Amino acid sequence: MSDAPIRLLLVDDHELIREGLGSVIDLEADMDVVATAGTVGEALSVYEELKPDVVVADLQLPDGTGLDIVRTIRKASQTTGLIVLTMHSGDDQIFAAMQAGASGFVGKDAPSSEVVKAARHAAVSPRAFVCAGLAGAMMRRVSGESASLTEREHDVLLLLADGLGAAAIGERLYLSESTAKSHIARIYQKLGAANRAQALVTAMRVGLLSSVQPTER
Repeated sequence: MSDAPIRLLLVDDHELIREGLGSVIDLEADMDVVATAGTVGEALSVYEELKPDVVVADLQLPDGTGLDIVRTIRKASQTTGLIVLTMHSGDDQIFAAMQAGASGFVGKDAPSSEVVKAARHAAVSPRAFVCAGLAGAMMRRVSGESASLTEREHDVLLLLADGLGAAAIGERLYLSESTAKSHIARIYQKLGAANRAQALVTAMRVGLLSSVQPTER
């Protein structure tokens, strides 16, 4: 494993925050802040030039959001760590960051050590999303009335857990493939998931899978 320090780009429109967080991170022997930026445009330009290992971006920026940075970089790289840092750490923001492809989500009210820990995680596992409030957000999302699965969605969820794809699910449930895909997309939306793996993990955590009974074959 390389002994080279983790190279970070910090993005925030407040210079004091950039300098303050940068000074904390630079105290870590395994980390090095190679650049800072104050806008989406500047961040993407710097990223293209320096290709840092991890980007820590504020959610609210003058010319867009940190999610714009996450989506753009994630399309180009599956190995870059992407951390969203924000004052607005509600459930919607958490799920939006996860769906955009972020590696982690940290509230600005958290201690700076949480940013350091998230950055280390992001450098090693950029596609495994971490957030201190994720479990609670998942529970609230799936326990809400609007997030309850229909009987048909339960059937589809069970077949997803069995490893079937949209075409096979449609055939099993006598649905067109497009209809099966629509049900799958709705399940992902209700569970705040970006893919099958996230949907199944969430469903198991909140007991949805264990409560689903197989349909008669």
